[in-house]
Amino acid sequence: MERIHSSVLLFLDILKCTFYLLLIWFFLAAIPNYQSPETGCIARDCKELYDQGHTCSGVYTIKPDELPAFEVYCDMSNGGGWTVFQRRMDGLVNFYLKWADYQKGFGDLNGEFWLGLDKIHRLTATGNTSLRVDLFAHYSTFIVGDAHTKYTLTVGGYSGNAGDSLSGHDKMKFSTHDYDNDIADGNCAIAYKGAWWYTKGHLSLMVGI
Repeated sequence: MERIHSSVLLFLDILKCTFYLLLIWFFLAAIPNYQSPETGCIARDCKELYDQGHTCSGVYTIKPDELPAFEVYCDMSNGGGWTVFQRRMDGLVNFYLKWADYQKGFGDLNGEFWLGLDKIHRLTATGNTSLRVDLFAHYSTFIVGDAHTKYTLTVGGYSGNAGDSLSGHDKMKFSTHDYDNDIADGNCAIAYKGAWWYTKGHLSLMVGI
């Protein structure tokens, strides 16, 4: 009789634990898009990551607006929080590409790459962004418009030691060899074999061959 009583109690304990587990599962399943506090928040940009204590340069996921998150390379040197939108080192990546390629981006974030005009626009849409170019040129104002403006460049407030090679491209639309938006008679992207915010020529060209 004692053995039977113990077995019944054990069965009831197991049944009770199962009920509580099912209740917890049902509660969590009823919450839409449930996320733990550790994984539910994504930083808006590299600056926010740096402010949160991420001080190592590398690839991170960011979400600057209500659109889907994406990966970027964050440079945490020189004050930290720099979102790298272009890197050229060894010439292994072909930068003489089409408009659509420059829109979506190409290359390898750990090597040579172009982040993509749509992503750069999302990063600069607030207007509260600055540009750093190593060698060293710093622009206090840097904005890339959306697709409707053909990604018009707004840049100014130069300081540094590399010379001001971008202010002459202010208010220019982006051009590729298959989508000419410069103000020259010909196609500058074809002539100079690179996509850029051309005028009738260029003072700077970071993506040419």
